[in-house]
Amino acid sequence: MPETESTTEAPSAGRRQLRPLLALRPYLARHPAMVLAALAALVLSAAAMLTVPLAVRRMIDFGFSGQDGVFIDRYFAMLIFIGLVIAAASAARFYTVNWLGERVVADLRAGVFRHLATLGPAFYEKTHSGEVMSRLTADTTQIKAAAGTALSQALRNLIMLVGAIVMMFVTSATLSALVLAAIPAIVFPLMAYGRAVRRLSRAAQDRLADASAYAADNLGAVRAMHAFGQEAAVSGRFAAAVERAFEAARSRLMARAGLTAVAIFLVVTSIVGILWFGSRLVIGGDMTGGRLGQFVLYAMFAAGAMAELAEVWGELAQAAGAAERLTELLAVRPEITSPARPKALPAPPHGTVAFHNVHFSYPARPGESALDGLTFEVARGETVAIVGPSGAGKSTVFNLILRFYDAQAGMVTVDGVPVQEADLQQLRSRIALVPQETALFDDTIAENIRYGKPDASRAEVEQAAAAAQADGFVRALTSGYATKLGERGITLSGGQRQRIALARAILRDAPILLLDEATSALDAESEVAVQRALERVTANRTTIVIAHRLATVQRATRILVMEKGRIVEEGRHAELMRKGGLYSRLAELQFALDAAQ
Repeated sequence: MPETESTTEAPSAGRRQLRPLLALRPYLARHPAMVLAALAALVLSAAAMLTVPLAVRRMIDFGFSGQDGVFIDRYFAMLIFIGLVIAAASAARFYTVNWLGERVVADLRAGVFRHLATLGPAFYEKTHSGEVMSRLTADTTQIKAAAGTALSQALRNLIMLVGAIVMMFVTSATLSALVLAAIPAIVFPLMAYGRAVRRLSRAAQDRLADASAYAADNLGAVRAMHAFGQEAAVSGRFAAAVERAFEAARSRLMARAGLTAVAIFLVVTSIVGILWFGSRLVIGGDMTGGRLGQFVLYAMFAAGAMAELAEVWGELAQAAGAAERLTELLAVRPEITSPARPKALPAPPHGTVAFHNVHFSYPARPGESALDGLTFEVARGETVAIVGPSGAGKSTVFNLILRFYDAQAGMVTVDGVPVQEADLQQLRSRIALVPQETALFDDTIAENIRYGKPDASRAEVEQAAAAAQADGFVRALTSGYATKLGERGITLSGGQRQRIALARAILRDAPILLLDEATSALDAESEVAVQRALERVTANRTTIVIAHRLATVQRATRILVMEKGRIVEEGRHAELMRKGGLYSRLAELQFALDAAQ
C-alpha cells in the first residue's frame, strides 16, 4: 500500500488490510450453531461487564450516603452474581471460539490440500514443495489465532468499546465529547501501524517458507548430503535462512510493540485528562461522585477495549498476511481439467493409443521442442517399446497419454477419444503407470501396493505382489505386508521399491500399462523374474515400455526409436539391428556396458 496515502483513508485502508480474512467466511458458515453460540456468549459477557459501573454508581451515591448496610449487601451480592455470569459466559466463549478456530483450520488445511491435489505437474515445476508446505502448515496455524481467539477478542472489545461509549454519553455528554476528541489520535496510529505489521508479517512468512524449502530439499537428499560431506555447509546455509526469518519476525514484533506502546500511552493520557476535568465538575457540584466513578469505569472499559483492539489488530493484520498467501494459492487454477461435457470413453475399453502429428514444449522451456510432429499408433494388446537417447521425448509421451500436459498442436487419443475431450478420472482409470522414479509412501507395504486400487482385498494385494516377484522378499520381512517403509520407501533396496511399484500397477488392472524403465534398478536375477512376470501381465494388455535394457525391449512386438522428439526408426529388434542405425548404435553401447560389468 502506498506510503503517501492520506490519513483520511485510514478506515477503508484498515478494511482492505483485513480483507484476506474474508476468505474464512465459507469455513465459518459451515458451523452456524457454534458461531451463534460464540456470539451469544461474547455479547452476554460484554453486557454483564457493562452493568458493573451502574451498580458501583448506585452504591456510592445511595449506599454509602444512607449508611444502609442491607442496601450495600444487596449490591455486593449483585456484583457476585454478575461475576458468575461473566465467568460462565467467558468460559463458553473460550470453548466455542477456540473450537471454531481449530475446526476452521482443520477444514482450511483439508481444503487447501484438496486444491493442491488438483494442480498438475506444470504447477509444481514452477513452485517449490517446501514453499507449499509452509503455507499449508505455518500459515494455517497463524490463521487459527485469527479465526479463534483474536477475532473473538476483537468482537468482544468492539462491543465493549461501543457499549462503554454509549453509556459514557448517558452518564455525561460533556466528558464524552472530550473522549471523542481523543479517539482520532488513537485510531489513526493504529491503522498506520496495522499496515506496517501486515507487510512485515508477509515478509516474515516468506522468509520462513524459504528456510522450510531449503530444509526440505536437503533432508530429502540426506544420503547425498552425507556422501559429499556437506552437513556443515548445509547447516550453515539453513542457519542463515533461519536468521533472515528471525530478523523479519523481529521487525514485525518491534512494529507490534510500538503499536501497543503508542496506544497505551495515548489512552492513559486521555483518561488522566478526562479524570482531572471530571474532578473539577464534582467539586463544582455539577456531578456526583458516583456518576464520575461510573463514567471513569466506562472510560476505563473503553480505553481497555481500545488497547486490546490495538494488540488484536496486529494479530489480525499478521493473520491477514497469512490468509493472503493462502488465497493466492487457492486462486491458482489447474491447467489441466476435465471438459464441461466430456466425451465418454468406449466400454468395454479397447486399450488403444495414438499420436497424430503432436508438437509439444514444456511450459518451463517454451523454446525447446520436446515432441516434433510425433505420429504413431498402438493397437489393442500390443507391446510397444520406445527407446532413444536421453532427452529424445520418451517420458513426454507418457506425460501426454496421462494428460499431465496438453499438446500445443496435434492430437493424442486413447480408445479413439482425444484425451482433451475425455473425463480425466475416466481416462486415467484406464492407465497403470510404473514410473522411473518409484513413488512410495511412509506406510505399510500393503497400503503402498493398495494405492493402485484402494478397495482391494488383502488377497488381491498379495496376488499382485506375487505377480511382480515381490511376495518372497515381503514375507521374509519381520512384519511382512504390515512393514512400514519409511519416507519414500527408504528401508527397501532400489529393486525392491521398483517391484512394489510394479505390484501397484498390476493391482490396478488397467487395460493400458505404461512402464518407464521398470527394470532399471533390478539385479540380473530379479530382472529375469520380473520379465517373466511382465510376460504374464502384458499378455492381454496394451503395454508401452520405455527402456534402455535390451532384455526389456527384445520381446516387444514393435520398437519405436526416438531422437529429438521424432520417430527415426521403427521395427523389431532383429530388423533394427540389421539397419545399422541409431538403435543398432544404442544396442552396441548397451552390450559393451553389460560386458564391462
